[in-house]
Amino acid sequence: MNAMQRAMTAIGHNEPDQVPVFHLLSYYGAKEAGLPVKDYFSRPEIVAETQLRMREKYSSDCFYTFAYAPVEVEAFGGEVLFTEDGPPNAGEPFIKNFEQIKTIEIPDIIQSKPLARILETTRLIKQSAADEIPIIGVVMSPFSLPVMQLGFEKYLELIYSRKEAFSQLMQLNEEFCVAWANAQLQAGATAICYFDPLASPAMIEKKTYLETGYKTACRTIGRIKGAVATHLASGISLPVVDDIASTGSAVLGFSAQDNIEAVKQAAKGKICLLGNLSGIEMAGWDAKQTRTAVQSLITKAASGGGLILSDNHGEIPWQVPEDVLLEIAETVKTYGTYPIKAK
Repeated sequence: MNAMQRAMTAIGHNEPDQVPVFHLLSYYGAKEAGLPVKDYFSRPEIVAETQLRMREKYSSDCFYTFAYAPVEVEAFGGEVLFTEDGPPNAGEPFIKNFEQIKTIEIPDIIQSKPLARILETTRLIKQSAADEIPIIGVVMSPFSLPVMQLGFEKYLELIYSRKEAFSQLMQLNEEFCVAWANAQLQAGATAICYFDPLASPAMIEKKTYLETGYKTACRTIGRIKGAVATHLASGISLPVVDDIASTGSAVLGFSAQDNIEAVKQAAKGKICLLGNLSGIEMAGWDAKQTRTAVQSLITKAASGGGLILSDNHGEIPWQVPEDVLLEIAETVKTYGTYPIKAK
């Protein structure tokens, strides 16, 4: 099987030749290319070339065009803070008061330089990948994006106390999210990863999510013209497996904090799982620890398909040694071929 066939078989809850591996490598590419993170992401041809090289080197079954979480804030005119060996972060929230929401304009996807660079990266990768390797684009969910737009404390006030302004911001963000997702699909992305950390009960109580972010997800995902995977960015997922599945998502990124067997049972036949290796722990693993963790995940969750092995956050940290990524690939080849054998 090629990488596309392997992934689609797993997503369809059938057993492929081996467990698919999605190494979600974003700013890790700057390390691979030997460039400062900011310079790396400013050069689509280098990002595309590095994605091609890393996929081959680490035996990943996907390309990942994600740059950094605040790229969408940047498109709105917000600030991005770059570091030498970590993911870029959002600066001061650009929405200073709730009245400002009425005046915000949706960014023009094509005219936005940071977004245009990602689209160019996607097109360049597509020229090489054809239809044999999945290309994963990324959007921030309209419900989770305001954490960077407003700041978390002010956003909680918006959710609980400013219903009209909340609805206005959701409408704005939904329109942007749909346009941004569909632009990536048109540029060559195979599927869209819908990052929605606030959907996790670790971030906000489920009742509130169902009244707000869940409805937003249903509306938004229904308008995206391609397959969608919802990722909770290491937030626990077990309590919302059924809810995420009912939004139309085909894949769910689950946490290293989740009970693997319980999540597997809850997701069976409903939604494919993506995860759940801890990127933080991976930074300190040796070869034996890597093999143990990967084999354990495969044994507990791979049978019957429905599993794509990946990290649990959606972004492999700079500090993870390349030997760990190489060992993951070797362990999957040894223990992750179907039919899965018990330990």
